Amino acid sequence: MKIIPVAESGGVTVYCPSDGRFSFFNSPYIAHRTQRGVDIYPPKRFGDVAPSPVLGRVAGIRKVKCPGGKGFKSSEFDYVILIRSVENPKRMIKILHVEPTVDLGRLVEPGQELGTLLRSGYFDFWTDPHIHVEVRNPEDPIRARGGFKLERTFLFNNLEGSAELLQELRGVVVETKREYSLVLLEGRCRYGLPVEVDGSLGVFDGGVPHYGWFGVYTTRKPSLGGVVKLCGVPIGALEKTSNRMGLAKCSGFHFLLRGVRVGLSLYLYPSGKPLVKVVPPKPGALNLEESEEVRVAVVTS
Repeated sequence: MKIIPVAESGGVTVYCPSDGRFSFFNSPYIAHRTQRGVDIYPPKRFGDVAPSPVLGRVAGIRKVKCPGGKGFKSSEFDYVILIRSVENPKRMIKILHVEPTVDLGRLVEPGQELGTLLRSGYFDFWTDPHIHVEVRNPEDPIRARGGFKLERTFLFNNLEGSAELLQELRGVVVETKREYSLVLLEGRCRYGLPVEVDGSLGVFDGGVPHYGWFGVYTTRKPSLGGVVKLCGVPIGALEKTSNRMGLAKCSGFHFLLRGVRVGLSLYLYPSGKPLVKVVPPKPGALNLEESEEVRVAVVTS
């Protein structure tokens, strides 16, 4: 498995499979709203092997009771795996949503088997298998809050030459199921869904509008208050910024597909053409077929 570095905090590197995807912002939980968590999505199914996203030694494993799945069968338990970083022994790495197959004291390298991907009761019905990663103080490794800020280290290679702002969200359904459909968009799209960020090109990341906020990736530090537009429609303004990243609150828009209000789930893809996940209001509420062309309208509320 080829893996690449995508994020960093305090000298600790977080890796993602090159054929997978990752997200800082596509989650309702506080670690993602404060840029202190990143989710790594290997191209796997629930129950498949989870590759380690970090280099370190397993220092702790805690089994925790899960809530019941929201309309789906979920694991009764989730796990907190704590890994002492080799790169910076003063940092602990907290990992969620993986049932460990490694023992305490085991040295794991990026890409090596860490455990199996589980369907947690903390997920929404459309959530795919992923590995949640935080970089923590060893004295405070468990809490929902308190992680160190993460920065994106994966850089765009000629974003302006490989992507363009879209006039509309039109594409072909490449996969469909009750929980969601995947759409391959027309137009030049690399890394993720292109958006306009304060007049420049950026990439969209988040679950919108259902989570109420979203992130953007840029080639330079964006400006506070910078307006984000999708297909020419203003969808929010940046309330937080850091190095080549920004966070905005959803503002006065929704999506329609054949008259049905839908959500979009968006990620950053290191390689390959990105897909847009279309989320129905409930499982089975959209009857799409593979290979059909669809258009998602961006509508101001």
